[in-house]
Amino acid sequence: MGYPGRAVGGWRGWKGWTLLVWVAAAGLILADGRRVRQPRCPAGCICTKDNALCENVRSVPHTFPSDVVSLSFVKSGFHEITGGSFVHMPALQLLSLAYNNLETLPKDVFKGMDALTKVDLRGNNLICDCKLKWLVEWMHSTNATLDQIHCSGPPIHQGKKINDLLPHSFDCITAEFASYQSLKFESISVEAFTFGKDQYVVFPQPFAGTCSFLEWDHVEMTFRTYDTIESTSTVVCKPMVIDNHLFVIVAQLFGGSHIYKRDTSANKFIKIQDIDILKIRKPNDVETFMIDGESFFVIADSSKAGSTTVYKWNGNGFYSHQSLHPWYRDTDVEYLEISNKPHLILSSSSQRPVVYQWNRGQKQFDRRTDIPEMEDVFSVKHFRVKGDLFICLTRFIGDSKVMRWDGAMFKEVQTFPSRGSMVFQPVSIGKWQYAILGSDYSLTQVYQWDTKRGQFVPSQELNIQAPRAFSLVSIDDRVFLLASSFKGKTQIYEHLMIDMSN
Repeated sequence: MGYPGRAVGGWRGWKGWTLLVWVAAAGLILADGRRVRQPRCPAGCICTKDNALCENVRSVPHTFPSDVVSLSFVKSGFHEITGGSFVHMPALQLLSLAYNNLETLPKDVFKGMDALTKVDLRGNNLICDCKLKWLVEWMHSTNATLDQIHCSGPPIHQGKKINDLLPHSFDCITAEFASYQSLKFESISVEAFTFGKDQYVVFPQPFAGTCSFLEWDHVEMTFRTYDTIESTSTVVCKPMVIDNHLFVIVAQLFGGSHIYKRDTSANKFIKIQDIDILKIRKPNDVETFMIDGESFFVIADSSKAGSTTVYKWNGNGFYSHQSLHPWYRDTDVEYLEISNKPHLILSSSSQRPVVYQWNRGQKQFDRRTDIPEMEDVFSVKHFRVKGDLFICLTRFIGDSKVMRWDGAMFKEVQTFPSRGSMVFQPVSIGKWQYAILGSDYSLTQVYQWDTKRGQFVPSQELNIQAPRAFSLVSIDDRVFLLASSFKGKTQIYEHLMIDMSN
């Protein structure tokens, strides 16, 4: 009778002892597991209690003992290190990358390393460009110190101490035109204008026979149809706002040219006037301007029998104010001020560009001079840089040019190959000055003004079929470039700022 009792007791004792052994073994396994998961000193490195020294490693190891606070790499020959290389070592107090082949460092590579007291970057070939702007910003916000190191480039900073640079020492903002919207029609010119508090654009469509007005949709964030003026073989739809009234000069190759007015009560355009068909036979360009508070427009006539004519607003309509030279087949007219005096420059297929100056006594334009050695100029457009006056001269055959007014005459600044070009348009956006050279035979070239060189430098290319005109419009703190196309879809681009330091 005693054996069963002893057997039961023995079984319970054995079971308890087995459980105890199992728990102890599990504890040892877990403890051993914890030891296995502890970071070990990486291959190629020597680790002591607080320090790690790595030699001839080709990348930054991601695991080090947790008590390492000083990390050095020697003879490693790094050409680059990747972002996040030290993210697992937030307790580091010294990160030495001295005497390697580093030219740059990934942005925010030291982010989160608040314990850092010193970074050694001596003996590298750091290029102090926009990719390294973040390091200069970090240097001015961290408590860590850096030994004096010199920039290997770019030329603007070569030889300078990186410790002496400031964030504003870097010019890292650039810009480009990005494709935004494609319009399913061809056009021969484009105008942007403000009427009331709204922005509009208008495209003449010679094949469709319309002036197509577009407005900005603030919800859909696109340009949409606003209204049209039916016309024939339209080449120019020129808006002109006088005393809060919108007029549109519609220049046509056939059927005469006309002036329309926006009837705000009826919400439509109505024709108010015809333009003298005997003077304007083959219009090619229209320019609007104001002199001494009076409103004018001028039509460049490209026929052999017509005459480029200036029209003036008299309060009720527009009347012929002055006929400029006849028989010269003018292709373009540009209004500008030279030495604070109103001028016109007429481009012609039969002679050099002619400069007219406003005579305030007679209230007419007098012929002043021409631009020498510039035959076959299709159009002239002007721009200003820091008070200096420049003009872009477009040639279809030969070289287009940029010229500068020197106080007495226009002198050549720069030449551009431009076979097949019918538009060389300067546009200004904030501090950015561009010149856009279109061509029927190649991609459109966008040039950006380089202030230090005093010239345009290539910026980008745009794919536009047979471009004829460019115009800017600013809406909702955004800037758009409108590009008319004579043989393809009209294009709209957005001007975007790009921070190269990011």
